[in-house]
Amino acid sequence: QVQLVESGGGVVQAGGSLRLSCTASGSIVSINGTAWWRQAPGKQRELVAHITSGGPTNYADSLKGRFTISRDNARNTVYLQMNSLKPEDTAVYYCNAPVVVHGWGPNPYDYWGQGTQVTVSS
Repeated sequence: QVQLVESGGGVVQAGGSLRLSCTASGSIVSINGTAWWRQAPGKQRELVAHITSGGPTNYADSLKGRFTISRDNARNTVYLQMNSLKPEDTAVYYCNAPVVVHGWGPNPYDYWGQGTQVTVSS
């Protein structure tokens, strides 16, 4: 009933920028905060940034100042603007959100997108 679809990944040179999008669709009543995560080869998935439904944001300390999360509630889309990219930013980036689904009661269910690959070359 609900899908999260990421887009915007690709290959970029160090110092470049990318903007990722995460769009939710389906039988959505409401979406609580949305998060971006990333997972590099051989490493654990790590939290990159989070934005609440009302707008306040949080970031991994190491990424503050380079990454910006924002949302367009009318489009059910959350963005991750990534600037000054480094080779160590190379990873699969995932979005994740708890979603209240039509007909499934008042409790949110956790959804994940399929991921989008970001590769930063040196």
